[in-house]
Amino acid sequence: MISVCIATYNGATYIKRQLESVLNQLTIEDEIIISDDGSTDDTLDIIRGLSSPIIKVLHNVGNHGYTPNFENALRNAKGDYIFLCDQDDIWASNKVDICMKYLQKYDFVVTDAKIVDAEEVNVYPSFYELRRPYKSFLGNILKFGYLGCCMCFKRKILDRALPFPDNYRYCTHDNWLTVIAMSYYSSKIIDDKLVLYRRHGKNASKGFENLHKSIWFRLSYRLYLLLNIAKRMFVK
Repeated sequence: MISVCIATYNGATYIKRQLESVLNQLTIEDEIIISDDGSTDDTLDIIRGLSSPIIKVLHNVGNHGYTPNFENALRNAKGDYIFLCDQDDIWASNKVDICMKYLQKYDFVVTDAKIVDAEEVNVYPSFYELRRPYKSFLGNILKFGYLGCCMCFKRKILDRALPFPDNYRYCTHDNWLTVIAMSYYSSKIIDDKLVLYRRHGKNASKGFENLHKSIWFRLSYRLYLLLNIAKRMFVK
């Protein structure tokens, strides 16, 4: 069973296009878990309008923001295989098939993405080429390099990763899942570009954008990650 986890907030402009690209690749045995963070636009009406029996909508009543919103979705996922999905991107038609093949051998898989604008016009052919991510655990402590919307993994990673560390500013959902996977499980970084990663100026996460954090912040968040990774050592 596959669980696709989506965090929504005022995503009416793009959510239908995204969900259609996901639904076309799933079966009635799978599920899409949507955690909504209090949308005030037509996001929820559009989702309901799709009338899909595999879509389950939750309302995030805890901490707000994209990381706790994703955590709420992940806590309610029941699948053996988990896919992260943003509200405003588009999945390639073969994303699930390719990822599932790799998940038979590896525990955690990350794909590349093409970057597009609000109108789906190509902006850059490869996120990897722009970001130049490291493939190692230590590399991702030094510079986190991957997109959550390009990740999928087996349930055992989720079992160790939950609950997320309390400080969401130091520990975003995608960063945390990546370092947990690279610390304790097998991971595979593939070059297939299986997501159209839409940048439109209103994205909840900043993706590859440079946030110009202070040296103190960069040191503190790395130490915070390492400490919390060590705490999960004895979690099965």
